[in-house]
Amino acid sequence: MASYFITATGTEIGKTHITAGLIGAGRELKREFAAIKPVLSGYDEDNAASSDPARLLAAMGREVTARNIAALSPWRFAAPLSPDMAAARESRHIAFEDLLTFCKTAITAAPGTLLIEGVGGVAVPLNEKQLVADWIAALDIPAILIAGTYLGSISHTLSAGAFLAAHGIRVAALVLNESETAPVLAEETAATLERFISCPIHIIPRDFDDGSLRKLAARL
Repeated sequence: MASYFITATGTEIGKTHITAGLIGAGRELKREFAAIKPVLSGYDEDNAASSDPARLLAAMGREVTARNIAALSPWRFAAPLSPDMAAARESRHIAFEDLLTFCKTAITAAPGTLLIEGVGGVAVPLNEKQLVADWIAALDIPAILIAGTYLGSISHTLSAGAFLAAHGIRVAALVLNESETAPVLAEETAATLERFISCPIHIIPRDFDDGSLRKLAARL
């Protein structure tokens, strides 16, 4: 079955929001979407119920338990830093081959479309050698790039797209997750980006559901 890697131009852009939204939209389309988020920084065990893995579990209709969170996100770190730094704070290390094995096993076992949500942006270090882009390239699956519409997002989006292309990664879709503060309409940002990129662009409005996530899910 198909698998996609959900990545972004940076942190706090809306990867989990879009991933959970696609799971719900897939259900409306009678298509099965599942998700994993293998690496997570800034995890607060005392507030696990509001964590990103909890949101994904809820979207899939699964109980939010410590065991299910661990199965969804095995590499969890407390410090809200890049994974290499967060792991070092705990005298831990992300073994790249172990990460790939976990993801490939999940891809093989998924009954429908599997969404692998990354951590931070495309160039975030996982350890002393590998970046998120290396992770995506090694899995050899297409990426869905999440971007905002804030001032500066055009440059960040084009830079992230070029970085992915340099690593041989195909971007299946660019998702503009409308930012809380934006200097122009999301449609204007999309129109500018269309002059420089060739993948489909999907705008996700911030305050209401206009069916955009269902349209995106239908194309995956």
